Amino acid sequence: MAVTYASAADLAEALRSAAAAHGRHEQEIGHADPDWPDWYAQYMVDERAGLAGQPGQAGQAGQAGQAGPGAGA
Repeated sequence: MAVTYASAADLAEALRSAAAAHGRHEQEIGHADPDWPDWYAQYMVDERAGLAGQPGQAGQAGQAGQAGPGAGA
């Protein structure tokens, strides 16, 4: 899925949203996520597609063996 942002401000807001969701994700898994770039990227794509926050989608736990952003998509 191709994702575009209308402006630098729009992209910055998407990054802020991903950062907040990823902070919650790291609290849930109990450690820093070394794969954060992949997590952010999938979250931002899912959020733009209207999937963020849906079960099995962006914002869910995302480590090996667990559902992560875009899981089940």
